[in-house]
Amino acid sequence: MALQGSLSELSLPDVIQLVSVSGKTGAFHLDKDGEEGRIYLKDGQIVDARVGTLRGENAVYEMAIWSSGDFSFTAGEEADQVTVHRSNANLMMEAARRLDEWRVLSRKIPSLDQVPYFPPRDRGQDQVTLSPHEWILVTRVDGQRSILEIANQLQWAAFDVSKLLFGMITSGLVALRSPGDLQRGGGGGRLQAGPSPVTLLGLAEKIRMVALDVVGPEGEKTIEKQYVAARTLIERGEGLPAIRGMVEQHSKAISLLKGADMAAMFDEQVRPLLGELGSGR
Repeated sequence: MALQGSLSELSLPDVIQLVSVSGKTGAFHLDKDGEEGRIYLKDGQIVDARVGTLRGENAVYEMAIWSSGDFSFTAGEEADQVTVHRSNANLMMEAARRLDEWRVLSRKIPSLDQVPYFPPRDRGQDQVTLSPHEWILVTRVDGQRSILEIANQLQWAAFDVSKLLFGMITSGLVALRSPGDLQRGGGGGRLQAGPSPVTLLGLAEKIRMVALDVVGPEGEKTIEKQYVAARTLIERGEGLPAIRGMVEQHSKAISLLKGADMAAMFDEQVRPLLGELGSGR
């Protein structure tokens, strides 16, 4: 059976329904703006899918929200392994739910090519509480990478990244610009280079908690004093040097109170945080 067309005319769930009822074995080839995906069916049931760094059910859901692109079906092409175990009906129900949610997200996120950045914020507005996933995400926001590039780097679904960004955009923590705005000098004002104050304040809080855990109650006042000083420097725009200075001061305090071995343990625990932030990986 020859089947090909445009996703702007026929949604992926509808296309899969057409093929699955016939009990065909083969593969859908999908292409959207150079991004290629595959969905494999065996006897009409989806058994495998892949797109970018995603595979399995998440890959199906990712492609199900595509509103543009081309598709074709190649009969007889089989998957090399089974990564999808839910029924087509359950998969399509979840895909439809995500598609409805994506329509809401798209009000603030019109394209995955948009580049998230941190707009300037008034002093005192940067103290926010981030979930673990939000924390991981903000460390990747640099005003250069698009939403899709960040998703691929994290090996997360772009849908999940967009959901996290939606809340940050709504609160004013993050803004979006078009890919060409930086070269044209646009983007709603000055774009911050490197880690944002929000990212650094979140990192300072994590380092503070590690230090308190290591030093114990007797060193709490010293750690808190050094933490407050670092926050002030970050809010003044000192950036990463303020974080590194805070770590150095914490390490010295721990060494005096608990000894060199405990200070070395503290350094070992915070090094991955600093390394990850500095490299952007």
